[in-house]
Amino acid sequence: HSHRRPRADMVPEIAAAVGFVSGLLRTRGCVSEQQLQVFSGALREALTEHYKHHWFPEKPFKGSGYRCIRINHRMDPIISKAAAQIGLSLAQLYQLLPSELTLWVDPYEVSYRIGEDGSICVLYEAKPHAGSYGGMLTCKNQMMLGRASPSKNYIMTVSS
Repeated sequence: HSHRRPRADMVPEIAAAVGFVSGLLRTRGCVSEQQLQVFSGALREALTEHYKHHWFPEKPFKGSGYRCIRINHRMDPIISKAAAQIGLSLAQLYQLLPSELTLWVDPYEVSYRIGEDGSICVLYEAKPHAGSYGGMLTCKNQMMLGRASPSKNYIMTVSS
């Protein structure tokens, strides 16, 4: 296998997104570990299916809006479908999850924002073409400096 080609799989990114949402459910303590495992599996499958033809490692931001998971006083249908498999109702989901959450799942980077004006936090970051040593890199320093990623700033809505 050549090191030059960007990897096309989305396993680590989806794992980071699924782990994050499951973690939010876990912290409230009303969902059993067994339910969380079923939920995680269902969400992983749903995201893999949803992203299948919308994943462009060579253009990581292409399709970002399509892949974005949003809870904006409306539950993201992918999350609610996975939750239905463990018998969680929409009402319960709204109690368990933030009412404003945006999760961006892009090749090499998974980040989220809680609240419309919250800061963006990176869950997973990988360097493309890093050969064998790519993987988890936490860039807290970058966070402090504020991240200039134009594609995300356009999403911000100006509330008057």
